[in-house]
Amino acid sequence: MYHAPVLLQASIDMLRIRPDGSYADATFGGGGHARLILEHLDEDGHLYAFDQDPDAQKNTEQAVFSQNPAFHFIPSNFRHLKRQLRSEGQRIGSMDGILADLGVSSYQLDTAERGFSYRFDAELDMRMNTLDGPRASDVLNTYSAEALQQLLSIYGEVRNARTLALACVERRNAQPFATTGDLVEICGKIFIGDRMRYLSQVFQALRMEVNDEVGALKDFLTDSLEMLAPGGRLVVLTYHSIEDRLVKNFMKTGNVEGVLDKDFYGNITRPFELVLKKAQEASAEETKANPRARSAKLRVAQKSEI
Repeated sequence: MYHAPVLLQASIDMLRIRPDGSYADATFGGGGHARLILEHLDEDGHLYAFDQDPDAQKNTEQAVFSQNPAFHFIPSNFRHLKRQLRSEGQRIGSMDGILADLGVSSYQLDTAERGFSYRFDAELDMRMNTLDGPRASDVLNTYSAEALQQLLSIYGEVRNARTLALACVERRNAQPFATTGDLVEICGKIFIGDRMRYLSQVFQALRMEVNDEVGALKDFLTDSLEMLAPGGRLVVLTYHSIEDRLVKNFMKTGNVEGVLDKDFYGNITRPFELVLKKAQEASAEETKANPRARSAKLRVAQKSEI
C-alpha cells in the first residue's frame, strides 16, 4: 500500500464537496484523498491533483483516475499551485476547495533506495522529486558547519546541533557522505536521549532542507488564498510543529508570521474564517492502527465572503 491517509474521511467531509465544484489535492501520493473526492464529483466537477514524485504519478494509471474525465494530474510541486491551475484554465478565486496532506508517505519512508529512513542503508537521497535537485549527501558534504547547525537546530530541534554539525564536517573531510549508514554511524557516537528519536529529528531536518519544505509550504499557502473562491475551504494536515505553526498563523491572519492586518482605523481584516477553532487530531483507535497518525493535526479554514 502506498500510503494510509490520516483523518481521511474527516478531511474529505471538511471540503464540503459540490458535485460540480473545482478542487485541488495538492499532495496526491497514493491517491487516497483523490479517490474519495472523485466519488462526490459529477461530469461538471474538476479535481486537480499535484505531486512532484514520479513514483506517485504511477498511481494515476489506476482506472479510477485514468478513466475519470474529472481528474487532472499535474506533475509539479504544490508551491506552483497558482501558476499550474491558471495554465489548466482556472481563474484566480475560482477553486471551491484545496486540500494538502503534508506527511511523508509510508511508501517513501519504506522504500530503502529513497534514503528517507535511517532503518535502511541506502543512498543518502531524500528528494521528493527524484529527477531534480541536490541530495541529502550534497547538503552534508557542502554546507558550512554553521549552516548545518542552523538547519539541524531549526528543522530538527536537535539539542546538540553544533556538536553534530562539527562532527559531520570532520567526517566528510576524511570521507564524503554517501549513504544513510554513514550518517547513522556519526549520530550513533554523539546522540542525546532516545536514539531513534534523535535519528528521526536529524533525518527530518535534512529532508526538509533538501526539499525546501518550509519555502514550498509558504508559497502554497499564499497561492491557496488567491485561488480559493469566497466560501472555499482550505484543508491542511500537518505533522510537526514548524509546518503546523505556519498553517495556524496563515489561517488566522492571512500570513505565516501571524501578524494581524489592520486598516487605518484599527479594524482587523481576516481573509479566513476558522472552521475548526482547534486542530482535530486522530482518534486513539486510528493512532493504534497507524502510529504515524499520532502527530497529525487537521486544520480547516474558509475564505471570507467579503
